[in-house]
This record gives sequence, structure tokens and C-alpha cells, in this order.
Amino acid sequence: MNPKYNSEGYPDPTTFEGNKSVIKEETDVEKRANDLIRHLKYVIYLSGFELIERIKFRDNKSGREFK
Repeated sequence: MNPKYNSEGYPDPTTFEGNKSVIKEETDVEKRANDLIRHLKYVIYLSGFELIERIKFRDNKSGREFK
């Protein structure tokens, strides 16, 4: 769903402008989490190990959990 439009599909620039910083913060947290997972997998590979289960961690600031 495009954040610039409301649930009925009409443009809603006021809501979008109000939520823009929240959307950016969530995107930044997801990017950091993806970078961390990629780096951890690379270190595991370089160390001669194999990842056999999912990695699970929590962002200290937001409390959001990632798998």
C-alpha cells in the first residue's frame, strides 16, 4: 500500500507528511537489521561454520524483534 494514499485510494498528503519521519525511522531500522544479518552470515562463513537456525535479535531503541 502506498503511504501517500488513504485506505480508499484517495491522496492524503497531510497524513503522509505527518508519518514521513516514522516511515523513515522504520526503514532505517530494517536496513540496519538486514546489514547486521548479512555481516553475521559472512563472519560465520569465513569462520568455517554453517548457520543451521534462524538468527533472532531485538533493536534496543525500538524494541522491535527481527528473525
